[in-house]
Amino acid sequence: MTISEASAPKRAAMPADLPTEAGRIAVLVPCYNEEVAVGHVVKAFRAALPQAAVYVFDNNSKDRTIAVALEAGAEVRHVTTQGKGNVVRRMFADIDADIYLLVDGDDTYDAASAPAMVEALLKDHLDMVVGCRTSDEQAAYRPGHRFGNALLTNMVAMIFGRTFTDMLSGYRVFSRRFVKSFPAISDGFEIETELTVHALQLIMPCGEISTPYGSRRQGSASKLNTYRDGWRIILTILQLLRLEMPLRFFSAVAGALALASILLAIPLIVTYVETGLVPRLPTAILVTGLMILAALNLTSGFILDNVTRGRREMRHLFYLNHRGPGDQVTK
Repeated sequence: MTISEASAPKRAAMPADLPTEAGRIAVLVPCYNEEVAVGHVVKAFRAALPQAAVYVFDNNSKDRTIAVALEAGAEVRHVTTQGKGNVVRRMFADIDADIYLLVDGDDTYDAASAPAMVEALLKDHLDMVVGCRTSDEQAAYRPGHRFGNALLTNMVAMIFGRTFTDMLSGYRVFSRRFVKSFPAISDGFEIETELTVHALQLIMPCGEISTPYGSRRQGSASKLNTYRDGWRIILTILQLLRLEMPLRFFSAVAGALALASILLAIPLIVTYVETGLVPRLPTAILVTGLMILAALNLTSGFILDNVTRGRREMRHLFYLNHRGPGDQVTK
């Protein structure tokens, strides 16, 4: 099932045992001040995926996150550069596995859905399975966040093609070839957007599974700032549009400049036809400059489009250089 063929998310079902070809599974948990929740997360995923190694990547926590994670049985590593995107970049670079499960350390995602997500990745030979959040708890998934998620998801779908039901979910399972071909550039919570666009641009086979989403434990505080992080995600979408679809981006800029030039030029042309004079010379110079800028933007778009095609081909070659899900050879 490819992204373009994806339908409504499937419900998670707990399989009895994962296939033997599952290979090495790594559960990746980015954490910042999650003392209250991280122990429950580690224990829950160790129980749901006994064969998996659980890694907690601490991002300068000031509480007992590290100690609690170690007591729960996780391997703890440190990332000093602040931001979830920076942590995910280090996770993907440092951990060697066949299947990667990424989950937040706030204990809001359902660990019992993990085996079904891994099984879907293997059974359908997918490169990413997204855990789509379903919740009746207002405190867990507030209406404002639902609206923002839907707005940003539709924005990505309009620009890059059909996307996922829950683009901003932090609960995902990846194949090795997805992880090792992913050139992370984001610093913060916009990393989920970048993961989605990477899958869309390489036309990877992906799927979705509905998973329960709960509220945070008492004493645990969210690090998400609705307006600040929402604005950063919008800027990331625009940046990815410029990087991944430069012809479309610069054509839009060129069109806006050309339209402004034409609108300013109409009165000048009318006056010239009636009198044979061009009385507003500064406006005429501005019109000329805007049209030149429009032509330069359009030319830049064509040039950068060829460069982007080459970059995309290189990413695809990196992608093909790794084994696909279900084809792992365990040692």
